[in-house]
Amino acid sequence: MAKPAKNTICLWYDRDAEAAARFYASVFPDTFVSAVHHAPGDFPSGKQGDVLTVEFSVMGIPCLGLNGGPAFKQDEAFSFQVATEDQAETDRYWNAIIGNGGQASACGWCKDRWGVSWQITPVALTRAITHSDPAAAKRAFEAMMTMGKIDIAAIEAAVRG
Repeated sequence: MAKPAKNTICLWYDRDAEAAARFYASVFPDTFVSAVHHAPGDFPSGKQGDVLTVEFSVMGIPCLGLNGGPAFKQDEAFSFQVATEDQAETDRYWNAIIGNGGQASACGWCKDRWGVSWQITPVALTRAITHSDPAAAKRAFEAMMTMGKIDIAAIEAAVRG
């Protein structure tokens, strides 16, 4: 048996932890499901034999999906921030999340169908809003504030003024 990670992100799902983990594995590189564990007995939101936890990794980050039932919901206080290299990669991740029952939000944020928040953040955006020229950074930031999915060309144009 492999030694468990010292620190693992635990994500609470109503009952679809395995489906969520398998979806993430289908979309993101270095993402996989490593184990599915069934409940050894009945629990408040399930029965013996139901999937209780799912061990998975999202882009190298160890996670545990817990099928805890409807008591708690995901919110924007936690999000995965995915750095993308170009518009094609940005579009691919954004469209996969939105196209699988997810929901668009603002400034590169979206939610998957299970309520987990994702920031699809082009490296070009991070460079632009931390630009050494405060005026260029402000223009890029103001452009970002008008966007859902980030448009790299528009951010770069804003930096140029």
